[in-house]
Amino acid sequence: MSDLISLALPHIAKLHAYTPGLQPTEPGWVKLNTNECPYGPSPRAAEAIHRELADEGELLRLYPNPKSTPLRQLVAKIHGLREENVLIGNGSDDVLNLLVRVFGGPAAATGFTLPSYSLYPVLVAIQDGATTVIEFDRSMKLPVEKIAASGARAFFLTSPNAPTGVAFSNAELSAVLDKFPGVLVIDEAYAPFARENAVPLLARYPNLVITRTLSKAHALAGLRVGYALASAGIIELLDRVRDSYNVNRLSQAAAFAALGDTGYYDAIIGKIISTRDYWVTDWASRFGWFIYPTQTNFIFAEPKNARGETGPAVAKSLYEFLLSQKILVRAFPSHALTASFLRISVGNDDEMFTVNTAIEAWLAK
Repeated sequence: MSDLISLALPHIAKLHAYTPGLQPTEPGWVKLNTNECPYGPSPRAAEAIHRELADEGELLRLYPNPKSTPLRQLVAKIHGLREENVLIGNGSDDVLNLLVRVFGGPAAATGFTLPSYSLYPVLVAIQDGATTVIEFDRSMKLPVEKIAASGARAFFLTSPNAPTGVAFSNAELSAVLDKFPGVLVIDEAYAPFARENAVPLLARYPNLVITRTLSKAHALAGLRVGYALASAGIIELLDRVRDSYNVNRLSQAAAFAALGDTGYYDAIIGKIISTRDYWVTDWASRFGWFIYPTQTNFIFAEPKNARGETGPAVAKSLYEFLLSQKILVRAFPSHALTASFLRISVGNDDEMFTVNTAIEAWLAK
């Protein structure tokens, strides 16, 4: 086996793969660690899949639409754009990977902030690419000048940020775009839960790319559908390096149906936002926790124990206690800014009351 590993490219042999959140297979877990939607997808999505599976799945022998054309057209209509401004991906991770393929490499640095989505450095490392990393401080103020002067060919910025939940205004993003000469990729995985999004900026900035996913607000994480919005020139470049059939037939059908059911999702998103805001206010006031102002479907909180202490050891203690109660949340111990925090996805009412009861038991313990 060691001889086989030696055949790999040197940078791949040293690569550390992305670590996803734990995915338990046995029942009984309260799973609030990967920001999945706590409610099911639109019934129209399941109906669309059943139609594709009719006649004993006869359609499954045929390749899907290679460019997901009907879905591109629908996404373009939703955002007031043209079909040539849209690319559909196998999840937004696929789109991010395509962007690194086009703009990143050993001689073309890709930039991103810390903390942010931990897949970015993995995608760059797969390409043996150079990186430019800009660190946030605890204020989470957008470092406009540092991004502008980063020298990156492309810069990835999550807004709202993960894992803190902090959103950046269009005025702040415009300040970056006015000065940054490269391609600015705004990863809007959590935009449906935010008060503002960057889509209106596309008309002014041809170097802007926006990525979206249907895994969060649209409850289709298991089907892997995402998309990019950008100038026609950038989309054409992404199409050059995209797999010919990158989104399967069932995913295309379900995504098309889901995006058409706006009333259903408006209600779900409203419920998640209401639940989120209730527990942010409650935990901050009752427990005295510091919680970043979130515009996502998760809460990034700095736990404080019964003695009023905070820090990495306190966060680890609560994480392990919740784990012992079969409650999964996410810890980020590898960075100084995040080590004393836990990220808790917003669940349904029963799940959130279960978490709250466990926190109270931890405090009493």
